Amino acid sequence: MTRKEKYRQVRREAIATGLALAALIVYWLFAGFGTAYFLDGSIRIAGLPLWVVLGTFGTWAMALVIVVLLLRFVFRDMPLDDADENGGGA
Repeated sequence: MTRKEKYRQVRREAIATGLALAALIVYWLFAGFGTAYFLDGSIRIAGLPLWVVLGTFGTWAMALVIVVLLLRFVFRDMPLDDADENGGGA
């Protein structure tokens, strides 16, 4: 893998991670604040309002799903040293 390809991959991973963070923040806003605003705490799970459950546990679960998707489809295992470009060697 050339240095240019490595930088392209690192850039792709960084952009995907930023988009994942933005998606997680949007989910957190709608799950927590949106649910609290529209349902007024009328639905409860284990004694907690739905907005608390979705805003905390839901956000955590969504983050895990996003990380799995990033690992499966975006991130690549690659050496970061330049040994591959020079024909090997340490």
